[in-house]
Amino acid sequence: MRKKIVAGNWKMNNGIEETEKLIHAVTNSIASLNLENVRVIVAPSFVSLTTAIESVKNSHVEVAAQNMHQAKNGAFTGEISAEMLVSIGVKTVILGHSERRQYFGENDELIARKIDAALANNLEVIFCFGELLEERKLDNHLLEVGSQLKNTLFHLKPEDFKNIILAYEPVWAIGTGETATPEQAQEMHAFVRNVIAKKFGKEIADSVSILYGGSVKPSNAEEIFSKEDVDGGLIGGASLVAVDFVAIIEAI
Repeated sequence: MRKKIVAGNWKMNNGIEETEKLIHAVTNSIASLNLENVRVIVAPSFVSLTTAIESVKNSHVEVAAQNMHQAKNGAFTGEISAEMLVSIGVKTVILGHSERRQYFGENDELIARKIDAALANNLEVIFCFGELLEERKLDNHLLEVGSQLKNTLFHLKPEDFKNIILAYEPVWAIGTGETATPEQAQEMHAFVRNVIAKKFGKEIADSVSILYGGSVKPSNAEEIFSKEDVDGGLIGGASLVAVDFVAIIEAI
């Protein structure tokens, strides 16, 4: 049975003090919930990772990093390697987020190298992918997502998928207030699972968690999460408000 996952991507928000307060508010609120098959993950900024790891001790919350560099070390000013993340206790990293693609020029080839580096260091990867608005309007959304999956994942071995979480992001629904309908989310998630099944086999496809990431909020979370192939959410803005994030966790 694949895990349900609610992951909060905090992006460039919250210093150390705000990180502690938000994590404590979330951990206290979910302490009494039955989360046997649910993982809760938060991804603070690099400067708050150590604080976050300390703050989640003895709780149901895990900590992920928002990004990493593909090289082991070197003259890459301002970058963070997989080994550095592991050294402070990080076990999961988000890679391929649409904002990394849009604002920092990351392409499928680079993201594939980052995935390889993460897996080589036993880091779990939340791999993000999704189409732009114009691609959906042209009815090319399945083609685009299929291409992203092929370019970044098809070189992997089936056993690598024990450390892969997939996160579908309709780019047109991130930070815009727009949300894919539950039916649109299910269509894409089912398509993704089928792509993985054709390449790596049904057992792998049935075991990999596929998250939806696109303006999930308390008012729509339950309906989105009710779809067969939607295994949770990668939450942006709503994860910065404890009461909203907890409501989304409760919805799953």
